[in-house]
Amino acid sequence: MGNRGMEELIPLVNKLQDAFSSIGQSCHLDLPQIAVVGGQSAGKSSVLENFVGRDFLPRGSGIVTRRPLILQLIFSKTEYAEFLHCKSKKFTDFDEVRQEIEAETDRVTGTNKGISPVPINLRVYSPHVLNLTLIDLPGITKVPVGDQPADIEYQIKDMILQFISRESSLILAVTPANMDLANSDALKLAKEVDPQGLRTIGVITKLDLMDEGTDARDVLENKLLPLRRGYIGVVNRSQKDIEGKKDIRAALAAERKFFLSHPAYRHMADRMGTPHLQKTLNQQLTNHIRESLPALRSKLQSQLLSLEKEVEEYKNFRPDDPTRKTKALLQMVQQFGVDFEKRIEGSGDQVDTLELSGGARINRIFHERFPFELVKMEFDEKDLRREISYAIKNIHGVRTGLFTPDMAFEAIVKKQIVKLKEPSLKCVDLVVSELATVIKKCAEKLSSYPRLREETERIVTTYIREREGRTKDQILLLIDIEQSYINTNHEDFIGFANAQQRSTQLNKKRAIPNQVIRRGWLTINNISLMKGGSKEYWFVLTAESLSWYKDEEEKEKKYMLPLDNLKIRDVEKGFMSNKHVFAIFNTEQRNVYKDLRQIELACDSQEDVDSWKASFLRAGVYPEKDQAENEDGVQENTFSMDPQLERQVETIRNLVDSYVAIINKSIRDLMPKTIMHLMINNTKAFIHHELLAYLYSSADQSSLMEESADQAQRRDDMLRMYHALKEALSIIGDISTSTVSTPVPPPVDDTWLQSTSSHSPTPQRRPMSSVHPPGRPPAVRGPTPGPPLIPVPVGATASFSAPPIPSRPGPQSVFANDPFSAPPQIPSRPVRIPPGIPPGVPSRRPPAAPSRPTIIRPAEPSLLD
Repeated sequence: MGNRGMEELIPLVNKLQDAFSSIGQSCHLDLPQIAVVGGQSAGKSSVLENFVGRDFLPRGSGIVTRRPLILQLIFSKTEYAEFLHCKSKKFTDFDEVRQEIEAETDRVTGTNKGISPVPINLRVYSPHVLNLTLIDLPGITKVPVGDQPADIEYQIKDMILQFISRESSLILAVTPANMDLANSDALKLAKEVDPQGLRTIGVITKLDLMDEGTDARDVLENKLLPLRRGYIGVVNRSQKDIEGKKDIRAALAAERKFFLSHPAYRHMADRMGTPHLQKTLNQQLTNHIRESLPALRSKLQSQLLSLEKEVEEYKNFRPDDPTRKTKALLQMVQQFGVDFEKRIEGSGDQVDTLELSGGARINRIFHERFPFELVKMEFDEKDLRREISYAIKNIHGVRTGLFTPDMAFEAIVKKQIVKLKEPSLKCVDLVVSELATVIKKCAEKLSSYPRLREETERIVTTYIREREGRTKDQILLLIDIEQSYINTNHEDFIGFANAQQRSTQLNKKRAIPNQVIRRGWLTINNISLMKGGSKEYWFVLTAESLSWYKDEEEKEKKYMLPLDNLKIRDVEKGFMSNKHVFAIFNTEQRNVYKDLRQIELACDSQEDVDSWKASFLRAGVYPEKDQAENEDGVQENTFSMDPQLERQVETIRNLVDSYVAIINKSIRDLMPKTIMHLMINNTKAFIHHELLAYLYSSADQSSLMEESADQAQRRDDMLRMYHALKEALSIIGDISTSTVSTPVPPPVDDTWLQSTSSHSPTPQRRPMSSVHPPGRPPAVRGPTPGPPLIPVPVGATASFSAPPIPSRPGPQSVFANDPFSAPPQIPSRPVRIPPGIPPGVPSRRPPAAPSRPTIIRPAEPSLLD
């Protein structure tokens, strides 16, 4: 095709696309789309054709483009075109493409000048194009003709705005040279969506059709009605040329000749014409590509850094090397031991922030679950009092005892100690389960070698099961030791005298007053919607009360609930709720909070519920069933026991309570120590010192270190990705050094675009017979008497402080004989001249300026023909 600049960009973009394809990613350059906007018959389609370098668009007078044409250029090895509405057909003759566009336009809009916003989608595949989107839009018109609607102007403008509003679109605002530029609807629409002028390029067409003796030099030099990116003049083929089958290459040569030979344009011929427009647009595409490079480079470098460490071991990798296998086996077993220890003992790296794991879960078993099970077992008052009563009666036999028998105390205490075995063994089971989970987690790093992982898990799990048996034997032994001798001389034992004086209590002595037992977030779940619905509060549980606050700062207290007569009960989880709930209620049937008989407290997990229950037990708030059984037991025993027996039962009850508390304290202290010593610490030592020997004895090294297919594939993929990333970074570096960005032009005074069309600034056509200095619009020679055409904006006085300097014919007479030479610029003149004279600025010559002596520049009719 005819766009050399684009052909230079194609290899760069293809290299980038290939580099990213090799790493399985797409290179999102998102090149700008180019939209051509202008009035009817302004030459929009011709500009677009010249950019592509192919003759394929319908041409003619009046409104020819009646539907938006979205032209997608796609790089391909073969050249053809296809339409979205007939995908199965490939067009290789571009004359057929033009005929299909005309036929598809008529099919939707009819043949009588109708328009439609439904676009025609055309794809052109070629080895000479970039992946770009070009949009040919209907020309702006004001008067409806044929089947066009009455609001044709607004429909076309809305249609155009839909396409040019996108930030990544470049706008070519096309205006014919034989039309007043100040009335250009294309420039005004571009100004609406691009107020900074960063993506708008003015294109002046039909320069060869201007009236004889006029030219558009001031406009093309960006002096008369300036745009930030300026104007580019082009000369398209005439209808006669098109009908005569004049090809684009010949048209470009004629355009070049026109600019070089025209006296008004020859000094800027290198900045005019379709090739310069192509160059400008291609430079914008280059700028866009270069702007995308830093983000692409950063993305690739971060990926490369993440691979560096792993790739380092694979660079000289030999799968069957026995030395490598031995080294890998030693490293993996050592790492397995380190990971196991870190998960148990805790570590600062790779901390799980979503849930408890490893040692933290075992710690919870030691200090929350196990004490909770002990407390639940302790307070079965009904059975305990009945057993004490039967023990006393059986010891006295047929006699009526006068004193409280100490043998009853010992029998009951031993029976209570035996009950410790079940929660203690359950504690060991829970710890074993957690250790098995830790082993599985640590073995995940061995997944590259399936046999090694399987053997490691089997050997360590077998060892843990073995230690489990020994640990349980030791714990049962501890309980048997406690049962073998009842030490009534223990310093914490209350003794017989104190037991008699102690008042009857259904609840255990609570912790130290005001001691904070737990803090945390809970949701009060059973507040009605009328009163605000469920709400989350910050709860503080002490030995005497339960308080809740608005937040963890504990400044705004919502309520404080004393713990007296409170009990806990379980509540079923709601059908639509994912919360776990328990309730607190008052045993005396009083309201707990406002008009609620119970408050339902919700947690995110069952573990949190169990933990809060354990905390309430420490504060002396027990499950509901204990209270119910206590009441039944008290009533039964009170009903069946005489006063003397009741006193004896209460005394032994207090003694048992005191001694069992001592045993519980001892067991709670010894259980974690026993499990840590016999199970966890022994397992750590086994992994560090003996696991490797067991692995070698279980299988040969080759079978243990046999790599999985997934790992081999992963290694190959990683090495390929590593080299592809380096190649892509190298290509980006080449593009950065081989291309140059053009800076954004400085802002210009484009307030003329905000003027109304009725107060047009200076006309752009300039008689060649006048002697105005170059770069100066005729309007500044002195306005007609009366008020100025354009009001002065507020605060703009300074920019108009220098009045224009009238022409001086003397110094310029030297150039009158050479119509091809470029007259010099007058240094004292401002580069940009405002479109009009503000009030208060006197004219420096009378209105009859044209009558002053002038130097006539001879016209060159032979050059303009």
